[in-house]
Amino acid sequence: MPIYFQRPENALKRANEFIDVGKKQSALDALYDVIKSKKHRTWQKIHEPIMEKYLQLCVELKKSHIAKEGLYQYKNICQQVNVKSLEDVVRGYLRLADEKTEAARTESQTVAGSDVIGEDIDDLDNMQTPENLLLSAVSGEDTQDRTDRLILTPWVKFLWESYRQCLELLRNNSRVERLYHDVAQQGFRFCQKYQRKTEFRKLCENLRTHLGHIHKHQHQQIAINLNNTDTQQMNMETRLVQLDIAINMELWQEAFKAVEDVHDLMALSKKPPKPQLMANYYQKLGLVFWKAGNHLFHACTWHKLFHLFREQKKTLTQEELKRMASRVLLATLAIPIPPSQNLVDRCLDSGDNSILEKQRKLAGLLDLGQPPTRSGLIKDLVKYNVMQVVQPQLLELYRWIEVDFHPMKLCGRVTECLQYVEQSDEPDLQQYVKALQDITVMRLLKQVSQVYQTIEFSRICGLATFSSPFHIENIVVKAAKHNNLQVRIDHRAQTLFFGTDLVVAQREDVPEGPHLQSMPSERIRSQLTSMACALNTALEKIQSKDDNFDELRAQVTQSFRNTCKKEHRRVLERRSIIERRKEMLEEINSQREYAEQVRKEEEQRMLIEAENARLEKEAEERKRQRLIQERKDMEKSQVKLRLEQLKQSGRNLDIDEEELEKMEMDDLVQKQMEQLDKEKKELTARLRNQEKKVDHLARALRLEEIPLLLEQSAEAEKQERAFWDQQEKERIDNMELEREMALKHGTRLVRMETDIKDFMNTLQKARKSVFKERSEAFEKMLSEEKARRLAERREKRRVERRLKAEKEREEAARLAEEERIREEKKEKERLEAELKAKAAAAYQEKMDKLDEIAAKQEQKEREIEERLAREREVVVL
Repeated sequence: MPIYFQRPENALKRANEFIDVGKKQSALDALYDVIKSKKHRTWQKIHEPIMEKYLQLCVELKKSHIAKEGLYQYKNICQQVNVKSLEDVVRGYLRLADEKTEAARTESQTVAGSDVIGEDIDDLDNMQTPENLLLSAVSGEDTQDRTDRLILTPWVKFLWESYRQCLELLRNNSRVERLYHDVAQQGFRFCQKYQRKTEFRKLCENLRTHLGHIHKHQHQQIAINLNNTDTQQMNMETRLVQLDIAINMELWQEAFKAVEDVHDLMALSKKPPKPQLMANYYQKLGLVFWKAGNHLFHACTWHKLFHLFREQKKTLTQEELKRMASRVLLATLAIPIPPSQNLVDRCLDSGDNSILEKQRKLAGLLDLGQPPTRSGLIKDLVKYNVMQVVQPQLLELYRWIEVDFHPMKLCGRVTECLQYVEQSDEPDLQQYVKALQDITVMRLLKQVSQVYQTIEFSRICGLATFSSPFHIENIVVKAAKHNNLQVRIDHRAQTLFFGTDLVVAQREDVPEGPHLQSMPSERIRSQLTSMACALNTALEKIQSKDDNFDELRAQVTQSFRNTCKKEHRRVLERRSIIERRKEMLEEINSQREYAEQVRKEEEQRMLIEAENARLEKEAEERKRQRLIQERKDMEKSQVKLRLEQLKQSGRNLDIDEEELEKMEMDDLVQKQMEQLDKEKKELTARLRNQEKKVDHLARALRLEEIPLLLEQSAEAEKQERAFWDQQEKERIDNMELEREMALKHGTRLVRMETDIKDFMNTLQKARKSVFKERSEAFEKMLSEEKARRLAERREKRRVERRLKAEKEREEAARLAEEERIREEKKEKERLEAELKAKAAAAYQEKMDKLDEIAAKQEQKEREIEERLAREREVVVL
């Protein structure tokens, strides 16, 4: 039942009294009743200590939901009067919860340490007791984990709920905006301190939700204005703290989302961000890209950071510039070589909007209009004079990877440069060694492919000594998969074949990197031009008029006579093929016309249905308007009827006919309520005047009865004194009689003391002998029962071990059978796939032969027609 206090001070005193006697829950209830009471909604100075004591009790009792309700009530009380009090209360609440959690953490570590090193350990060489070993084997946890779950975890959960509730309390409020961001940053540090990754993700999501609410509720009076410079700065600081802690906790997805939030805030700001902020942003973004394996955007980020330092930092030394330029160079060289694509592949890839959209989104984080490329970044190294300030050894590395063509010395020279990087004291440069080794192997394969058609795999491994054969083979497979290189591996001969697939042409522009000559597969695209030149030469020789022209014509005529029947038969076969194709096209056209007719009928049907729906809708609208008009007429009739009833009851409302036409039932009820209120006020005034008259009469009566009451009181006091004296005399007499009787009984009982002692001794001896006999019988029964139970337990364990062994054998047999069936199924699928592949290859080969025969036949027909035409010209001449 709630307790109501006239003054808040009384509630605080009552709560302290409850705390002194150990009733903290009752104290909390008393303070909560004061906080939620409507009588104390105006803020007073006493409210702050009441709230502090209330939150202290909530922390001690771990009542986070009760604390939340109290904070919301206190916010409503003081946010219009004293916001500083709310800030102090919230900070004190979180500080107290943090102290309790830290104390629980210390206690957990102390308890776990005392379990490991205690006085009850007999052998210090074997610190683990059998009980701890059994618990760790069953649960997979050590002593510290179990202690944390029992002692620390409840307090960590309470502290997390406190941070979350305070953020919900303070969101979208411009008066406590600074406190909101401080609490958010404390929440991030809490997640880092206790390694709470799930809570960190939830906290980040809550902050994004709160930011979305700010955009939606800009019209509120105390809403946050995102166009304010201080607001943008505070949001930026919070997101940077979120980004730092996400990186420290290795939550790279949350780190990328934080980067997006920072970029959105920078885009929202009207002023350009500070150079220090941009430098921190680029460093964190570069780290996120590197961890994500996106070396291209990682290198682009360091390009932006290098230009920012060189343009904005006035105190930049030559050593710092050289170190940064070296890192930019290594990051750029570590970018994987992009796959080679011809025009058709690029057109096909352009249709995949998801990849392009992702690239544009990442480029937007760096304020780039288009996604960067490896070749573009390498050109920027030369364009912006980055190569002039890098270290000489790294400049040599650039020359060997990107400029010089020397496959036999490439890996050796690059290894010397990479050894210099590994021996340096800069771990930021050493992280690029692995990627540079992969780039070097790819360069080696590209350069070798331009020199050799076949090379032994062992020789490639001998050139690239820093990579294992398996790794080199993996790079070769990836290069062939992404069309970076025309290569095949012959595992039987342990060799590599380059450029043997002549039907595949790679990119049509200038190849990337050092280049010596094109491969046969790349020269195939010039075959049409070569064939045109050869045909032109043949035509000139055929049309030339020399001495052997008549002989040549005779040979052609004889050849035509020998092959005319065969050619005529082929022409007839071709005509039949053309007829079949015409019939097939006519059938396709008829099907298309039928489909078009069906589509038109469907469209006509849909139009008819739409017209019917429109007519039905119009009919429903007319019906709705008619119902509305009928409802209005009915309301007017009800108003008139109500008005007549009021006139008959004597409560006449002053309403003319025009107002009655416009008036609805609700307006009439409102008029009636106003009339009733007016009459009630008049009645209240009359009653107040009568009350004053009654008060004067009651006062006069009281003045007359005061002397009479005094006389009555004096008489009553005399009677009560006489009654008390009589009762006191009777009590004393009774006590004297009881004393005399007690003395007589004591004298009589003293004579029985010796008999009582003798009886008690006899009884104790008899009971002791019986107890001894029963104890011996119980010990005997206990030993027998223990032996019987040990035997039963031993037999039960033996049976369990036998059943477990049989079950394991059955499981092994079942797994072996399943594996055999799975292998048979795989072998069957493999054979089916091979048969399908062979059938497809045979079909393709047959079609290629038919196409080749048709082409030869057409060529021969053209030659015959040309010969006939020339002969007709000769005959005419």
